[in-house]
Amino acid sequence: MAIPKIAIVGPESTGKSTMSAYLAKHYHTVWVPEFARDYCAKLTEPCTWQDEINMFYGQLNLEAEMLPLANDLLICDTTFITVKIWSDYTFGRTPQEVLDELPKHPYDLYLLLNIDLPWEEDPLRDFPHMREHFMEIWIKELQALDARYVLVSGMGDDRYENAVKAIDEFIR
Repeated sequence: MAIPKIAIVGPESTGKSTMSAYLAKHYHTVWVPEFARDYCAKLTEPCTWQDEINMFYGQLNLEAEMLPLANDLLICDTTFITVKIWSDYTFGRTPQEVLDELPKHPYDLYLLLNIDLPWEEDPLRDFPHMREHFMEIWIKELQALDARYVLVSGMGDDRYENAVKAIDEFIR
């Protein structure tokens, strides 16, 4: 039986990495970190088209490496849909290989983290005033994939409890 994949997605500064770590601990499994975060931290020039393609393959490979370590669920801190969203925004289009692969790599459940958390500064975050814009894009992208997703809101423990509730309902 295939291990269900749970994707934690959303705009910048919505707590995806923190939520992924929490959920992995809660469900006694592993989580796939966001490949692009470490990749972008090492860049010395603005992100290029080739960088987006590299991040796409990096995310896919990292997920494949982590899948055999999963225990009943695989928690994924974002997906390569992020590459599509950033490529569309930055370059006006998405690499064809990303578009071709999107429908071939579905996740069983997406938790779309709401923008109700305060913005936290980070050198790898760029758009504090565009959170609503990117939230709308995330919703459109998930709908275009006909993805099963739940909007997760709340502050502190409520946010975690809402995410666990969504996953528990999915598991049932």
